[in-house]
Amino acid sequence: MYFLPRATVEFVRGAWMKAMLAVIMILPLAIGFSLLYKSSPLLDSNVFFNVLFSSEWVPMQGKFGLWPFIWSSVIISLLGLVLMIPLCLASAIFITQFSPPWISRALRTVIDILAGIPSVIFGLWGIITIIPFVSDWAKAAGAENTSGYSILAAGLVVSVSVMPFVLNMLIELFESVSHELKEAALSLGASQWQTIKDVVLKKVRPGITAAFTLGVSKAFGETIAVLMVAGNVVQVPRGLFDAGYPLPALLANNYGEMMSIPAYESALMFSAFILLLIVIIFNYLAHRVIRYYQDKA
Repeated sequence: MYFLPRATVEFVRGAWMKAMLAVIMILPLAIGFSLLYKSSPLLDSNVFFNVLFSSEWVPMQGKFGLWPFIWSSVIISLLGLVLMIPLCLASAIFITQFSPPWISRALRTVIDILAGIPSVIFGLWGIITIIPFVSDWAKAAGAENTSGYSILAAGLVVSVSVMPFVLNMLIELFESVSHELKEAALSLGASQWQTIKDVVLKKVRPGITAAFTLGVSKAFGETIAVLMVAGNVVQVPRGLFDAGYPLPALLANNYGEMMSIPAYESALMFSAFILLLIVIIFNYLAHRVIRYYQDKA
């Protein structure tokens, strides 16, 4: 392209970048509309809110209530977030601010290994390790479900499987804070912990929110590990020891074998659309929080 006029080269480069940007912007809309189109047979014969908030899931009778699956997905993801926040923050602060270089390198290697472990391995680890502990806790608490396959077990497994993903982002965030900023705080008499609490954390607060938002979005889509430990019982969980059935597990368990039933296929497509919608809404709310902190800074 060097023999072309400079204006033509710049036009081609600009057009190429705009085309790629258009693809990125159109892709979520295309996915959403295609899922909604495949869901239309279900929505034509059922009221939208009846499908969304009904708890009756009897496909052979044409009852496709998705509320138990939606509620299980939300509870498992938020529980994973609650368990993940303190451990990820404490680990990222220690690795970037306190640990000697050799310990930091070793911990980063461990985090990278954890990030590369397949989801099914976390699920098997959950069955071997987490399920017996949760079962003992359920028996001690007098819970009705003492099998261990529960919302709590799924939340624990999700938090561990998503943790390396979030932790890598937090480490990069903390390392992006300039040494001059920290040295300025220390020169004014602040202790190291005061510098971290009042300077570093405040500086990267929007990034921390974004990291945990992406972590929760990943937790919503976690399939195999959750499927193996959640219990997969169609009910609205009323406690942490109750079994759950999240939307990704519903899709993984049923998609393929039920495609000969049009209404069933439509219900599964609609559940995928709802999962996509939940993630979009959650990310939008988190984006608003990030903008609020950026404007306040």
